[in-house]
Amino acid sequence: MFSRKFVISLLLSSMLALSLASFGSVQTPEAELDRNKRATVFIYQAQAVSNDLIVKCVSTGTIISADGLIITNAHSVVRNSVCDGDSLIVSLNVNLNEPPIPKFRAEIATADAGLDIALLKITRELDGRLIAAGSLPLLPFVEIGNANTVSIDDNIVVAGYRDVGNRAVAVTRGTVTAFIAEPRGGGRTWFKTRAEIPGTMSGGGAYNSSGQLIGIATSAQFGRRGGAASCQFIDDTNQDGIINNNDHCVPTGDFISTIRPISLAQSLIRGAVLDLSVEVHSVPQQLSPPAGPPAFSRLLFAPSVVDGFPSTVVGSMPANSQSLYLFFDYRNMTSDTVYELRVTRDGIPDPTFSLPPVHWSGGQAGLWHIGSGDQPWANGTYQFTLLINGLAAGTQQIVIGGGAEARSSFSNIVFGLRDNQGNIMGNGFILPVGVTADARFLYSNLEEGMTWSAVWYYRGIEVARSNDIWRKAANGSDIVSLQPRGGLLPGAYRLELYLNGALSATSDFVVAGDPGGPLPAIFDNPRFTSAPAAQMAVASPVSSSFPEAIPNLFARFDWQNIAAGAPWTIRWLVDDLPFYEQTSPWVTLETGSDFLISVANPPDGNYELQLLVNNLQILQAEAIVGIGQLPIDRLAELSGTILSGRVIDAATLDGIASVTIVLIGEDYAAGEFEWIQEQVVDLALTDRNGNFRFSRPLSPDTPYSVVIEADGYLPQTADGFQFTLDQRNADITIELVRG
Repeated sequence: MFSRKFVISLLLSSMLALSLASFGSVQTPEAELDRNKRATVFIYQAQAVSNDLIVKCVSTGTIISADGLIITNAHSVVRNSVCDGDSLIVSLNVNLNEPPIPKFRAEIATADAGLDIALLKITRELDGRLIAAGSLPLLPFVEIGNANTVSIDDNIVVAGYRDVGNRAVAVTRGTVTAFIAEPRGGGRTWFKTRAEIPGTMSGGGAYNSSGQLIGIATSAQFGRRGGAASCQFIDDTNQDGIINNNDHCVPTGDFISTIRPISLAQSLIRGAVLDLSVEVHSVPQQLSPPAGPPAFSRLLFAPSVVDGFPSTVVGSMPANSQSLYLFFDYRNMTSDTVYELRVTRDGIPDPTFSLPPVHWSGGQAGLWHIGSGDQPWANGTYQFTLLINGLAAGTQQIVIGGGAEARSSFSNIVFGLRDNQGNIMGNGFILPVGVTADARFLYSNLEEGMTWSAVWYYRGIEVARSNDIWRKAANGSDIVSLQPRGGLLPGAYRLELYLNGALSATSDFVVAGDPGGPLPAIFDNPRFTSAPAAQMAVASPVSSSFPEAIPNLFARFDWQNIAAGAPWTIRWLVDDLPFYEQTSPWVTLETGSDFLISVANPPDGNYELQLLVNNLQILQAEAIVGIGQLPIDRLAELSGTILSGRVIDAATLDGIASVTIVLIGEDYAAGEFEWIQEQVVDLALTDRNGNFRFSRPLSPDTPYSVVIEADGYLPQTADGFQFTLDQRNADITIELVRG
């Protein structure tokens, strides 16, 4: 029972006994660290056995919104062959000096197994009772930063748990040592660090010096030959009364050195915040498993990447090289596959450019690359060794050093159709079904009399080869053509160019669709409908504008001449920002109509569907739901102003301990406050020195009021204070007068 309630405004007003000290000052690193630690959670994936919950996997997670949205790794929460539990238990930090306490259950809002990122939503009490919408207590959450501004040697802090939840939340510090590039994520697919991050911190947040979340600590909790790398026995899973090595061993993983940039999770976060789910209805429910074990082949090096392909193939690099990429073919891969790259220089392991075991983030088959640019590679002999599930799967060597030389080479292959003037027309990597495929390439420093060859492949099988003697200029461009018997069939093609018997350039293209201009007509006739269920969508009326609160937004389109296995991408945007993107092999008929995709319960907004093949956009269509704009603040930035300060006695200037400070929401005046949960934005309690700090950021330009509970002091009442968008922190002093 509160004896007195004092409501004070934090405006500069002579009627209040309140002073603002260094308002808008920079938050101390310690305060930012505490904020991030409070938003760090421990997650158990468990399996119900009789009346017990058996822990299957554990991980760290981070709360990124006050309503309980958590980001973590997918491999430890999404059900798989190792982590096969059916419940997710979330433990919160009640006291930062004590182990986390199990509080809630969560469900997967969305996940990307390839990126190894999952978003969880707290939905139930620990005992399983459903939490009503809007009734979850406000939780501390972190601010999301810009991962693209991170630089080599930047300091980072990773928050998480050093064991299976028996110790308090901890942090480990380090620096960014390298950027590792793969096809997903451009030049920043991974941040490398030498920080000592325990395996149980997998899924935990990595923060920059401003305390902003810039990445997720990521690892694969599997060791060599696919077994658990490190694990602990914590449950009597065989119910023999003893916890020993006969029980299930919970994988904890080895030390982590890789950070997944938060930028790669932005569309997942947006979809989870908006509670948007996408379903593809026109593909087989059960896809065929890979035919054979996973494998890598055709390892080669390139100095740079052009549209996902090697610019040219090299066997050595000059001193002071700033970029190097390993390309290789892959097949029979899944998101459960763990792959690794070990790099040695002159026989000594090179941790900077190596990639520890991580889950595969590509498709089932295709061309992949891994490497690094814009940072120096020291001179030496480099050995690159690829591993799959702990077993060596391919190795290649390259020497870096010596002066730059005028190397004879082919490079930069692009595909298209030749016009009447002999120019290549098209988009570069997709051709329609037809008679001829043309390829243009550059050549440099060639000498007359050199032998060269062009070898064409269709679905991995050689279909044409030319051998010739070079009789042209030393530098320029040339065109070679493919005219297979029976014409160009839908599917994947490859061209390899050899110079004096050595591979000098290679690139792939896809044949799909009918001729239709610069882009083949692969997908067409897009239309939108709304219906309660998929079986009713095809017969529902077509429109581009829909009322609010529709159950589903269905997109339909037709397609032609796209072969099984062709890589295609579905991308959904709302109000010009993506919330869903999925790349997969084409698995249905080559030609058909009424392909069906749905978005469930879409809020008001302007929705856009994009379809891509081989990373090139083929089709785009838009539909409006409701007013055509997301509700204001529906997806506000996960940031704001952190309010902290001190409550002191106006006469003695001593801090006042155990003062409860309550922030009141903008919809309620001070006189209306009745200690109802919906009125409370956040609470803080002063320590023995009178210091306080609110755990969650406050929205900019939103007026708040404050309630203070303290015995023996005169009441002061007023309403409203607010912060501007550029105020990340506010440190205030509140003076109370004794009554």
